[in-house]
This record gives sequence, structure tokens and C-alpha cells, in this order.
Amino acid sequence: MDDYLAGLDRAMKRMPATKESKERFAIPAVKVFYEGKTTVLENFGTIADTLNREPDHLMKYLLQEMGTAGKIEGQRGVFQGKFSEQAIARQVESYFEEYVVCTECRLPDTHLIKNDRVLMLKCDACGAHRPVRKRKATSTVQKDVIEEGETYELRIESVGNKGDGIAKVDKYLIFVPGAVKGEIVRAKIKKISGTLAFSEIVERKGKIS
Repeated sequence: MDDYLAGLDRAMKRMPATKESKERFAIPAVKVFYEGKTTVLENFGTIADTLNREPDHLMKYLLQEMGTAGKIEGQRGVFQGKFSEQAIARQVESYFEEYVVCTECRLPDTHLIKNDRVLMLKCDACGAHRPVRKRKATSTVQKDVIEEGETYELRIESVGNKGDGIAKVDKYLIFVPGAVKGEIVRAKIKKISGTLAFSEIVERKGKIS
């Protein structure tokens, strides 16, 4: 009996730690900044690589769900319009739930296949498979361009009469005390009043010429 238990213990130690791998998997945090009237998803390529999906497939999904136009530029994704990090992150999470994670074992070890013209998600870990649902675009992402308590990367476009830096995001003028024209900062929104927002600097990213 002792030999049996010892052998069982050794076998258990050699088993792959699937639960641990599931807990370790994490989607990279969305990183965006704004260029004119566009939103740039700085780490789009990294997100697609982590999800193990084709960048074109991920981009097509995001454009449909966000109701906008855009393109892939190298490792970046560029979207027409202003979208918050939180709004894009929710769409990436929705993509993960629909096109990546197995609904049976909750592992991301999956791939997409077509079966009689039906797109299927096949799990390499447990063997489960399911059809991928066709989704309709929600076109609701832009409702929360900025939110109180959240942090955004901003480009200071001008300086107000009281010396505060001013950034523009969609319809909002964001006042950033201590920032100078041309500077890029990460700022936390303290208060929103109509189309005016007041913030504080969290991090200085540098200055553009």
C-alpha cells in the first residue's frame, strides 16, 4: 500500500497544472491614446498575440461592435472617433468570451474551425466544441468617452487663462493643472460638469514638438 501511495503521489506531481495555467492567463490591459479625431490602441498586436487570434479577425470584430471605421498600423489599431480604454477593454473581453475561451473548461487553449460553413470553437484542452454566435453591432461604445475616477492619456493642446493645460477628448475640454502645451500626460478625471472636466496628473509621458 505504501508503494502504491508513493507512486500515486509521483504521478500527481507530474500532471500538467491546467488549473494554474488558467489562473495565470490574463488579457493585456488596453492602452490607448488620441491622435486628432482618432483613438489609437497602442498594444493591439500584443492583445491579438496573447489571444492567439489573427489580428484581422480581432480588428473586424472591434470595428463592428464599436460601430466605426479603422485599420491596423503595425502593432497598433487605429479607430475613427474617441473611445475610452474601458469601452475598448469591454469589447476585447467580449471577443475573448465568444472567440477564445472554452465554455466547458474555461481554458483559452482553443482554435477556430469551420464545419459546414458554421464557425466553431474547438478546445484543445478538453475536446469540447461549440458554434460561434453571430453578433449584431451594439454601437453604444461612445456613450462613456470619459468617466469620473478613471485615468486617461491626454495630449495638452493649449493653456487656459489660469495656466492650466487643456486637452480635448470628443466634446469635452479637460483641464489639467501643471501641464504645459505639447505635453502628454496620464491624468485622473476628478469631476465632470457638462462638457468640462477637471483632472490631476498621474504620470508625465513626455512632450511633443
